[in-house]
Amino acid sequence: MAYKEKLIKIGRYEYDLPKSGSMLVPGRIFISEKMVIEEDALKQVANVAQLPGILRYSIGLPDMHVGYGFPIGGVAAFDLDKGVISPGGVGYDINCSVRLLKTNLTKKDILKNQKKVVEALYRKIPSGLGRGSKFQITKEELNKVLERGAKYIVEKGYGVKEDYLHTEEEGFIDGADAGKVSERAIKRGIGQLGTLGAGNHFLEVQYVDEVFDEKVAEIFGLKKDQVTIMIHCGSRGLGHQVASDYIKKMEDEYGSKNLPDRELINAPIKSQLGKDYFSAMAAASNFAFANKQIITHWIREEMKYLFPKFKADVVYDVCHNIAKFEKHDGKMVCVHRKGATRSFGPNRKEVPVAYKKIGQPVIIPGSMGTSSYLLVGTKKAEELTFGSTVHGAGRVSSRSAALRTIRGEEVKKELSKKGIEVKSGSWKALATEAPEVYKDIDEVVRVVDELGISKKVVRLRPLGVVKG
Repeated sequence: MAYKEKLIKIGRYEYDLPKSGSMLVPGRIFISEKMVIEEDALKQVANVAQLPGILRYSIGLPDMHVGYGFPIGGVAAFDLDKGVISPGGVGYDINCSVRLLKTNLTKKDILKNQKKVVEALYRKIPSGLGRGSKFQITKEELNKVLERGAKYIVEKGYGVKEDYLHTEEEGFIDGADAGKVSERAIKRGIGQLGTLGAGNHFLEVQYVDEVFDEKVAEIFGLKKDQVTIMIHCGSRGLGHQVASDYIKKMEDEYGSKNLPDRELINAPIKSQLGKDYFSAMAAASNFAFANKQIITHWIREEMKYLFPKFKADVVYDVCHNIAKFEKHDGKMVCVHRKGATRSFGPNRKEVPVAYKKIGQPVIIPGSMGTSSYLLVGTKKAEELTFGSTVHGAGRVSSRSAALRTIRGEEVKKELSKKGIEVKSGSWKALATEAPEVYKDIDEVVRVVDELGISKKVVRLRPLGVVKG
């Protein structure tokens, strides 16, 4: 029987995938009837449910689609004594993540300088596959970045304390060990700090189009027509190599013959290899935090040439591909979020002091021509999804399929008609990330808002986009 046929509706947007075969827990899928869901993504949810020490259920969020091992939009929590840690539950782009800046500009300010702004940011921030950075450091300094993240970069003069205080984990994950990162990963990463990379990564100039919750928006420092800047990138080649290295080490150590899918290779959390992977993953995550910190500094520098009184403050910076040790149901567990965003409610210790009474900011990026959203985390998410929500709209078309049917030149033309200025290193990048290859982000956000696993605060519309 197909997995879709096994789904049992248990709520307006909740479906149970019952335990069968070697599944240790059921699957729990959160979707609306309008949403397309892949059979292979459901199979991945069922496969994850077979991993040792998994708790409660294997989760598929509304943006879910097929990924490496875990579905993208997948969440699973594991018991620290019996459970495992899996690179497939984190992804190759470790800590692929989003930072939102609020500025002292208005929509009108950008419209007067739209093309200049986009071209200036494109020149300043290296983007595209393999493009290197003018931010060059020694290996010794890189080791400090890997262990101290954005905090180290700010201490070097590239930002202010509030930048990392308004970042998940305050801009660095404790337990990172540069010694667990291979020389090959170091070589791939050392020249890439301060770069966007390719794929779905971007830098976007936006404005607040609609305010849904004025009280929370005021605490976040946002109001209608205010300009924001969103940075979406990750750990670049360094994170990709860390994933590759530890997938191979785990295959060598444990083999994959007892797994439902070799892409779910893992190590016991308490094993030395499990601990080593966490330390290397944390180091790659810290690289990603530092990467966005440098980009933030360069945005501030460049925008001041066009707007001498320009100011930009960090609203928040969230992780998308990560494994974390967190307290749920009264005990510490290891939560894997693969293409998913943490969505903690009020009074969690992990939430910054400035937002403690309202909950963690949740940033959901769109795709060039579509809206992005800022939401806030909830206690309901802690009950239903181990404090998790979606990370975006989720793809409905592969990159290769997009290239067969979409031309980058046409994407640029369509965006221009909508008043959106775009600058990219290649037509291919525009084609593979066209708005139509993604689910309807408005529907995805509507569902998580009505489910209560994150609540809408403001909607953001793009004015200008820099793509890799």
